[in-house]
Amino acid sequence: MNSDMNELDSVILDQLPSLRRFALSLTRTPFDADDLVQATVEKAILGWQQRRQQGAVRPWLFSILYRHFIDGQRRNGRFKKLLQLFSGDEGETATLEQQLEEHHALALFAKLPEPQRSILVLVSVEGLSYQEVSEALAIPMGTVMSRLSRARQAYRQLLEEVPAQGNAEGRLRVIR
Repeated sequence: MNSDMNELDSVILDQLPSLRRFALSLTRTPFDADDLVQATVEKAILGWQQRRQQGAVRPWLFSILYRHFIDGQRRNGRFKKLLQLFSGDEGETATLEQQLEEHHALALFAKLPEPQRSILVLVSVEGLSYQEVSEALAIPMGTVMSRLSRARQAYRQLLEEVPAQGNAEGRLRVIR
């Protein structure tokens, strides 16, 4: 039992940054993301002994997080209105132009439907395989691939249709 708890501690600590990023992409607020990660960790601790032994732990954790998010959405029946920027490295200071471009990209990303956002984050940001995403979201692998394709296409279309606020070419205008 003690070695099981040590393994659990190690696995969860390694996955916390990834879980938080995914939670932030779903909830769009740091406070809600932290609450979602905390609930996920609690459920993982309680369910550690009952988990499927053959499955990988990482998709299992993402699955718990995603299902808890969906349950919360059903209970609340609404989405949050504000998009918070993902926090980057504290050592990096981005220029105003970079911050505006990031904000613009995230605002466009927020326009995608939640299933497409989830797939994009899990595959492109978290690096999960299609099979792991399929397990985490409890959907067929073909659905993962088609949603990912549609999400990428929709995001590209948004980028083309809505140039960054600035001049006609879509470049941000630098004011000095």
